[in-house]
Amino acid sequence: MISQKISSLQKRGVEKMSSKINLNRVEMPKQSPEKRKSNFQEVALGYSPEQAAEEASRCLQCKKPKCIEGCPVGVEIPSFICALRDGDMPKAARSLKRKNSLPGICGRVCPQEVQCECKCVLAKKGAPVAIGRLERYVADWELCQAERPKCEVGAATGKKVAVVGCGPAGLTVAADMAKFGHKVTIFEALHDGGGVLVYGIPEFRLPKGIVRAEIEYVQSLGAELELDSVVGRQVQVEGLLKGDYDGVFLGIGAGAPRFLNVPGENLSGVYSANEYLTRVNLMKAYKFPEYDTPIKKGKKVAVVGGGNVAMDAARSAMRLGADEVHVIYRRSREEMPARLEEVENAMEEDVIFDFLTNPTRFLGDERGMVRAMEVVEMELGEPDASGRRSPRVKKGSEHLVDVDTVVIAVGTVPNPLIASSTPELKTTKWGTLVVDERGRTTMEGVWAGGDITSGGATVISAMGEGKTAAADMDRWLKTDGKWSTG
Repeated sequence: MISQKISSLQKRGVEKMSSKINLNRVEMPKQSPEKRKSNFQEVALGYSPEQAAEEASRCLQCKKPKCIEGCPVGVEIPSFICALRDGDMPKAARSLKRKNSLPGICGRVCPQEVQCECKCVLAKKGAPVAIGRLERYVADWELCQAERPKCEVGAATGKKVAVVGCGPAGLTVAADMAKFGHKVTIFEALHDGGGVLVYGIPEFRLPKGIVRAEIEYVQSLGAELELDSVVGRQVQVEGLLKGDYDGVFLGIGAGAPRFLNVPGENLSGVYSANEYLTRVNLMKAYKFPEYDTPIKKGKKVAVVGGGNVAMDAARSAMRLGADEVHVIYRRSREEMPARLEEVENAMEEDVIFDFLTNPTRFLGDERGMVRAMEVVEMELGEPDASGRRSPRVKKGSEHLVDVDTVVIAVGTVPNPLIASSTPELKTTKWGTLVVDERGRTTMEGVWAGGDITSGGATVISAMGEGKTAAADMDRWLKTDGKWSTG
């Protein structure tokens, strides 16, 4: 029924487009700010069949599609949109999943606006095709089917691969290696799979049910998942290679927090974003009182940082009942690394942004609880190595601000457990694993990708690195080639 409706609507769309190109994208419905800031339900509601049909009809089906070049995992974008446009939803799902095993996740959290969509030719004169929204639509359609389209899996090779970490990089490697015909086991240290997808990203941006369904898809390809398995403690990387496994992929992320290293940072009520979001998401503080997870539900909350993690923490604090939530960022809005969509959503939800502001210390009360923070005003100088203008302190601008909860969201570093227990693995001065362009580490038979090598990036970039590593691992396992890095 949906397929027929899409087909008829798309045919009309194509006829209309032949005479005039539509430069305006179809907006996606979402909860109103007044309603959503008091619940953890998904903000963006997704396209209806009619909206998906209309948006898909805007795709020009370029002979040399630039959009694919902008996708880190090489999704066959025109192919899946064409199938959607023609009303062939099973074909759309198969086209999408040939390169991307996690489309429901990517359709929600991938920064398409700076990747595939910015390459769309329509962007030169208007709005690019809403590739991410169409990806989400197809993925969500598939999840609703009793029988889902199957992906091809290669003949068994007899090789076994260990994937350490069940985050986006690890899941991508596991799916691709299973499709190549290798036997795969995923080792996850936590009690639930998904990595940063479940402990870091809130329900209102990425529902846990979507993550769980896509993990189940990877398992349906033949990958096994072992939870509560800490590689580096219960078993070493060397032990995996000397045991049953022919190759190992490390996708353990960068789960250790960075701090500001200012006085008072150890006061009660000062959280790292890692701890705060893990309590909210993985430990389900957002479902109180069904889950009575202890977390400080402050009334005046300050979140320090300007990335997507800071937006997630600030918007979570608002939903937990804060009267006032401030994002403290030492640069201006133009330099913020967070997605524009997330900043706009936060502003609509009444999160207050204190730009060109930086904390210098935190003050506590007689019980050791944070009660205030001292901040200074900043001004921007010349661009630094990242291309953003360097902030510098305005002299004499120090002043106190009342707070009762603080979340530090200024980045992460890798957990040193595996690197410290595996001397063959070379690390950088930042603690990330050294890899070459194929994802090979300095230890034979071991690949790595995602935040453990980048120090913290996007879900889709981690998936791209996983895809690169999986392709090289497959070649190496099938040819027993000589190991080389550099």
